[in-house]
Amino acid sequence: MGTDANDTPLKLTKKGHSCVRLEKGGRTLVIDPGGFSEQESALGADALLVTHEHPDHFDELRLRAAMEANPEARIWTLRSVAEQISGAFPGRVHTVGHGDTFEAAGFEVEVHGELHAVIHPDIPRITNIGFVVDGLVFHPGDALTVPERPVKTLLLPMHAPWNKFSEVLDYVRAVSPAQVYDIHDGLLNDNGLGVLNRMLGEGGPGTGGAAHDHLRSGEGVRLAR
Repeated sequence: MGTDANDTPLKLTKKGHSCVRLEKGGRTLVIDPGGFSEQESALGADALLVTHEHPDHFDELRLRAAMEANPEARIWTLRSVAEQISGAFPGRVHTVGHGDTFEAAGFEVEVHGELHAVIHPDIPRITNIGFVVDGLVFHPGDALTVPERPVKTLLLPMHAPWNKFSEVLDYVRAVSPAQVYDIHDGLLNDNGLGVLNRMLGEGGPGTGGAAHDHLRSGEGVRLAR
């Protein structure tokens, strides 16, 4: 993988729940524009990544709108999602899995992980992949996958039917990033966010050294390399 792409500043914008936009050099990559993110969250994307088929991560109408608005846009996702949308956009939907690497609109992407976290033994597990972008930021989807490489910025699934706080905290410590930003928080009100943010900050056991911040929808940051 080349190094030139990794020298360009990378901006991250939170777009609601588990959706983020990454921008550099005039190109835009969107991850998981699902049903809990803003209606326009995928519009303007040059590349779209989808971690799995659950509707809070995969919304076909949002993807279709983005693909129709930009005939050059492409999707990279796992088979269960590709099978649902590839027929509408022949040659523009790419199936990827654990261990794959590819370039998407100038962003260098690695795929990590294979399965969704266990919700309950009675509920069959589905597939799930996570994405490391430009060797800098990791979006795990609905799993607590520890990538087999260091990542500086972790997008942390804060709250879901499949996790609890002790697992969230231990996950941060296992990945050992320099910076953590919350995702997967669409079911939390301000009270819940306040409690969890205190637990990950000075009022709780802490993250093991990682800086932790919460971005509200629409807020953006420049990611340090």
